[in-house]
Amino acid sequence: MTFYFTLNTGSSSVKFALYKAMEEPELFISGCIERLGPSARLKMQAPDGDIQQELGQVDHASAVVTIFAKVEPYLKGRSVVGIGHRIVHGGNAFYKPTELTTNVVEELEQLVPLAPLHQPYSLSTIRAAKQVFPGVLQIGCFDTAFHAGHTFSNDAFAIPRRFYEEGVRRYGFHGLSFDYISSEMRREYPHVADGRLVIAHLGNGASMCAVENGRSVNASTSFSAVDGLPMGTRCGRLDPGVMLYLMQEKKLPADEIEAIIYRQSGLLGLSEESSDMRVLEQSDALFAKQAINYYCYQIRREVGAMAASLKGIDALVFSAGIGENSAHVRAKVCEPLEFLGISIDPEKNKANAPEIGTGPVPVFIIPTNEEQVIARAVAQACTKARQC
Repeated sequence: MTFYFTLNTGSSSVKFALYKAMEEPELFISGCIERLGPSARLKMQAPDGDIQQELGQVDHASAVVTIFAKVEPYLKGRSVVGIGHRIVHGGNAFYKPTELTTNVVEELEQLVPLAPLHQPYSLSTIRAAKQVFPGVLQIGCFDTAFHAGHTFSNDAFAIPRRFYEEGVRRYGFHGLSFDYISSEMRREYPHVADGRLVIAHLGNGASMCAVENGRSVNASTSFSAVDGLPMGTRCGRLDPGVMLYLMQEKKLPADEIEAIIYRQSGLLGLSEESSDMRVLEQSDALFAKQAINYYCYQIRREVGAMAASLKGIDALVFSAGIGENSAHVRAKVCEPLEFLGISIDPEKNKANAPEIGTGPVPVFIIPTNEEQVIARAVAQACTKARQC
């Protein structure tokens, strides 16, 4: 038996999973090092039980070393033959899983300005993995790739065209999640899977995608992962005039504006209490209620936009942490959408049942699994390279 590794790098965490190397990879160990910095913490689900450990100072590079040290005893001498990485931005060049050669990593370095809060961490993890696993096939899986192939109307901004040619365009994100959900729809609900799906990935990061025949048609995120829906700490859709106001009238430098729109806004900024929907749902504070109402309104608005881009809607799918677990959010989103044929069963909704719709448009809850998509890509690459 050999294994595949997956590494899903965030700005303050590295999720990892070890899979048995099979045609459909089988999860063996999973975990996460969170709160990277001086108080990092390990959480791991292993065959002999769950492990939690305070680690102290850990950065993205040392996280890879730590992860392998924790996982190695379970390998029992068996080898890791492929490693897959989630990479937020693939630009125009990378629209399918790609071997992370030296030249490819150098090209990804050039994309840092397009994803400054994500790409550097991914690159750090990739370089560390190459040192820990020298000679092992490493594959990059790109969040933007699922959205490749959008029409010009869904791809461009109405600014001078030269910027479009330079790469200033709508890329879309959370593609690995939308890919997984689309594949699960084909497996579990083939009667609607090839129709017009609106998928809501609602977590600390949130976005929506219009999918037809298994392909992305439109996405709420665009040039950056801050556009579209409000998120835990990101503002979502924002009039560019607000940015000019902050620069010209408030005299704020770029780094302060970046901190506002990425880390101080969204549910946190509106509620002035928390970025965690679970906390806000338990709060009696007016600002918390207003933050939830705003969040749900923007989701409803985006459902309409996605349905318009699809010329209709055949199914609505909720996923990710909030989408999978918050009956309150799902109800507030769906109740005003009866004009689209969307209604839900209150009891099934409270129970987080897989199918909760009662109207002509079915409504599903599908837990996402980005790591499985990455592991599948590694399996395919290994088979192609005849390394398994």
